Amino acid sequence: MRFVYIFKFTNLSKFFFVSNFYFHLSMVLIFQKFCRSMNKLAHDLLDLLEISLGVDGHNHNYYRKLYDDAVSIVRCNHYPQCNKPDLTFGVGPHCDPTTLTILYQDLVGGLEVFVDNKWKSVQPHRDALVINIGDTFTALSNGKYKSCLHRVSVNSLSPRLSLVFFLCPKGDRELKAPQELVEKDGKKEYPDFTWGEFLQFTQKNHRADENTLQLFTKWLLTSKNRNA
Repeated sequence: MRFVYIFKFTNLSKFFFVSNFYFHLSMVLIFQKFCRSMNKLAHDLLDLLEISLGVDGHNHNYYRKLYDDAVSIVRCNHYPQCNKPDLTFGVGPHCDPTTLTILYQDLVGGLEVFVDNKWKSVQPHRDALVINIGDTFTALSNGKYKSCLHRVSVNSLSPRLSLVFFLCPKGDRELKAPQELVEKDGKKEYPDFTWGEFLQFTQKNHRADENTLQLFTKWLLTSKNRNA
């Protein structure tokens, strides 16, 4: 189990870093504890999703085993206040390419999801986490669970902070829906792929949006046919 931390600092001098070394060390320890807790929660959620899909028998704990050695991402987001919030977004409409997203947000608000053909605000609650299904789990569920199309708006009054945990498998781990689920559905909706291939696609070929998984599937099949 490994984690990748993403922070953004500006004008950080050596003196500032040294003088605040113990502060930063304590923050690292806090983030490590947070990551372990979110990783456990994510695995528990995978168990519940597996039960809901009726995957049992020899495929019991199928999803949990895929993520035993997960390399997940934790990101701190800061959305500054904007004088013209109607002209931009904090983050544009997209579906997360990862497996599960666990979000803790402050009370400012700004997260919106696309439901019933319209954008709806997700009201923040101090003691609640927001869980999103990502594109990778859409494929792992053979299309049963759909990734969540969402965006982040900004405002002119207050900055917004959020802390996000993205559950990701190892880059070379082969990802595919359980055979038992495919047999029930009578069709395999997505080809086998690795997280490394999907991540590379989102970094080099196509910025994540609502069509990422479909475009990745076409790209992957074309690439494999070309190399066959």
